[in-house]
Amino acid sequence: MSNNELLDALNILVKEKNISKETLLEAIETSLMTACKNHFGTSENVKVFMNQETGTFHCYQAKEVVEEVMDPVCEISLADAHNIDGSYDLGDMVNVEVKSKEFGRISTQIAKNVILQKIREEERKAVFDEYYSKEKEVVTGVVQRYLGRSVSINLGKADAILTENEQIKGEVFNPTERIKVYILEVKTTNRGPKILVSRTHPELVKRLFESEVTEVKDGIVEIKAIAREAGSRTKIAVYSNNPDVDPVGSCVGMNGARVNSIVEELRGEKIDIITWNENPAILIQNALSPAKVISVIADDEEKTAKVVVPDYQLSLAIGKEGQNARLAARLTGFKIDIKSETQARESGDLLDYEHEYEEENESNNEVNDSFINEKLDSADSFDEVDSFDDSFNDEFEE
Repeated sequence: MSNNELLDALNILVKEKNISKETLLEAIETSLMTACKNHFGTSENVKVFMNQETGTFHCYQAKEVVEEVMDPVCEISLADAHNIDGSYDLGDMVNVEVKSKEFGRISTQIAKNVILQKIREEERKAVFDEYYSKEKEVVTGVVQRYLGRSVSINLGKADAILTENEQIKGEVFNPTERIKVYILEVKTTNRGPKILVSRTHPELVKRLFESEVTEVKDGIVEIKAIAREAGSRTKIAVYSNNPDVDPVGSCVGMNGARVNSIVEELRGEKIDIITWNENPAILIQNALSPAKVISVIADDEEKTAKVVVPDYQLSLAIGKEGQNARLAARLTGFKIDIKSETQARESGDLLDYEHEYEEENESNNEVNDSFINEKLDSADSFDEVDSFDDSFNDEFEE
């Protein structure tokens, strides 16, 4: 093989295998050293010089000039040294070029194996680095086959494993089917990278919204919290950093187009999108949607909340097998106690709420009365009083 052919072959490997040229040249150098060791019994006095631009390489043995050669691997006679350069003298070190064509079949095969092994190692490393950088991201894969209860998913340059625990219950895949998966973990093994993926992880839903909703991707709308029961229902709390952007509307999209595409990818999984609020009581009220709430008393320190709903809304607030309440609790981080209006009155919880509501109204009325009296005292005529009365009523109605 000529130097140009070698260089072309290296360039092709660089593109196809995503391996650096420096690594491939280093592999060739190592293979030559290994071949020399196998052919001569040692490689301690061997040096390899390579030109990365031209692809040329030379292999030399450093030999000492002696009168009588006892070890031809490390020594050279004065006469042979003079054939190379007449200026050499006894005791000098001479670099004698080693021709790779002189290597035997076994040495050549060993050198070839060294290069191939290095290429395989670097290829595995390149694939590992590529998918390791995608850890905690969503990728599209092609279903290959079932491995017991696990599923083999081809991601392009590598295969991933979707274990039974990471599959949505009842979900069945067909070969060549394209699905989106969340990369849980990428490990390195002797046989290449081992990639574990998931269809049940809550972050899968979050990443799908990031890819589908521009406002989420750009950071205008934040997904503050997410609670999921894979295959059944997901609740997400969203918040807008721009007062002119509706966070829920952005995620739903025109005629539900955005959320529907995500629901379709998750094969019909219901998604509740609610507005995030720093006030725990309001957040809990939103989280229990679609149920209507009469009152919420939240204890921020204890992370507990008492919720009262209309009698006819109790089953909706709790949800089938307690799912709605369970997801709301997981989303907000509060332990939620839900009671119907009748139950709350019997236990006195609703009376406590009504008492707090009355105290708040009384406080507001006191402020309003004080404000009105101050205006009346400062008025100089009945016209000013009438004018103030009209403006106050207009402001109250607004």
